[in-house]
This record gives sequence, structure tokens and C-alpha cells, in this order.
Amino acid sequence: MMQHVLLVTLNGLVYGLLLFMLSSGLTLIVGMMGVLNFAHASFYMLGAYFAYAISTALGFWAALLLAPLAVGALGMAVERYGLRSVHRHGHVAELLFTVGLAFIIAELVPLIWGRSPVPYAVPEALSGAAFRLGGINFPAYRLFMMGISVAMFVALFAALARTRLGLVVRAALTHPEMVAMLGHDVPRVFTLVFGAGCALAGLAGVIGGNAFTTDPGMAASLGAIVFAVVIMGGLGSIAGALLASLLIGLLQTASIDLDMPFGAALAHLGLHLDAAGALWQITIAHAAPAMPYLLLVLVLAVHPSGLLGTRAN
Repeated sequence: MMQHVLLVTLNGLVYGLLLFMLSSGLTLIVGMMGVLNFAHASFYMLGAYFAYAISTALGFWAALLLAPLAVGALGMAVERYGLRSVHRHGHVAELLFTVGLAFIIAELVPLIWGRSPVPYAVPEALSGAAFRLGGINFPAYRLFMMGISVAMFVALFAALARTRLGLVVRAALTHPEMVAMLGHDVPRVFTLVFGAGCALAGLAGVIGGNAFTTDPGMAASLGAIVFAVVIMGGLGSIAGALLASLLIGLLQTASIDLDMPFGAALAHLGLHLDAAGALWQITIAHAAPAMPYLLLVLVLAVHPSGLLGTRAN
């Protein structure tokens, strides 16, 4: 029993850290630029497909380096020649632009790679087991995913909090005129931030595309949950995004593993609702996809600014 719980916990951590890899880029863009990029999950999908194409020719390790750079470069072009033009029209225009971009990418990907999943495989060097737990092999690649996610969090947090570049980026959001007077090119800073956020999404696609499935529906399946992570963690908070990602990953993985009706679960907690009706006969596993959003509502009811967000005065 304890081994099973530990295995579920490890799988929850893997999924949660993948969510963090994806949501960290959006957190960076929202926190530093104030742009709600609804195409962010589409850049995650492009990262997976670019990695598949590059790995076919050059191998996985080349794809791990080149695919995020390609996605980041594409993101910089989108900001420079698209978002910058609509920025002066306000957040609604930016929102509509990114929604349209998401639809365009969603149509282009099947035209190029087809509508069926592509055979993007885990590298052979990491295809074995890291260790055995309860008679079940825990894949080495999932341990690799966890290591990349943790390293990315440390590097991102250090870059924003401990470097001069991070100071300039944060100052450019709140005091752009002052930063410009100090000789910094503020539009270029925003272009680099948007490109970096897209590159992080692309890295998540490289790492997650072969661990799960690379198909044209992968952006839609994670798009909403990424926004739930960013909002729950607190807009602009990298640490909050990590905490929210881990909570959602653990909750959803544990929920999938619980084939128990809600009524029975409440009874175990001492709550006997005999007149609750058919609603409480729904199993927790069937309701697992809704759990992240239920957690989001509960968090916002207690702390409207998110887990580590700053409450507005």
C-alpha cells in the first residue's frame, strides 16, 4: 500500500513539474508584460513537433537544444511583428490576436504533420528504468523530466531575482519611461521576454511530447489547465506557479487513482449524506479532469490574488 501511494505521488510530481515547465513561460509573459497569451499552449505543441522533426534527423539531444530556440525565435517574431502592433489598442486586442494565433497554429500543424500522433520516442539512453517500486519500474525518463524542471525553476528564479537583466526586465514593466531614459530599449526587452516565455513552452513540449503523446490535440488538452495554474499561483509569481503546478499534479493523479463515489468518500470522512442523490454516486476518477478547476475556485475564494500573489490595495 505504501509503495503504491509513493508511486502515485511520484507520478503526480512528474505531471506537476511538466505543468510548471509549461506554465512558467506564461507566468513570465503575464507578470513581465501583462499579456494574456492564449496561444501559449500552441507553442508547447510546436516545441514537441519541432523536437520530433529535429530528432528524426539529428537525435533527441540536438532537439533538446534546438527546438526551444526555434520556438523562442518564432515567439520573438510574433511579438515584434504582431503583438507590438496591437499593443497600443489595449489588452482586448492582444487577447484577440493570441486567440487567432492559436487557431492558426492548430490548423497548420495537421497540414504539416497530419492528424495522427507522430512517433516521437523517448531517447534510447533514457528508455530504461531508474528503479523498481512495488514491482513496477519507474522510468528513467520521468526522473530526467523532474530534474530538468527543477533546474529550470532554479535558473529562472535566479535570473529574475539575482541578475541585472532580471532587474531591467521587472523595472521595464512598472517604469518603462525611466528604464528607457537609462538607455535600455524597452520594446526589445519585451520582445526578449515574450521569446523566452515561448522558448520555455517549447522546452516543455520537447520534454513532454515523447513522454505522453504528440498530436494536434495536445495544445487544447492543456491550454485551460495552464491558465488555472498561473491564476492559482498568483499572476507573475514563478514560485506560485511551481506550488500550484505541484498541487494540481498531485490532486489530479491521486483523483484518477480513486475509483470511489463521492458519497462513499464523504462517508469515510464522517459525512453521511443519504439524500444527496445521484450526484454523489459519481466516482472521483470520473471527476478528475474537473479537480484542478475546483481547487482553483477554492483557492481564489480564500485568497483572491492566488497562492503567492500580492493582494491589490
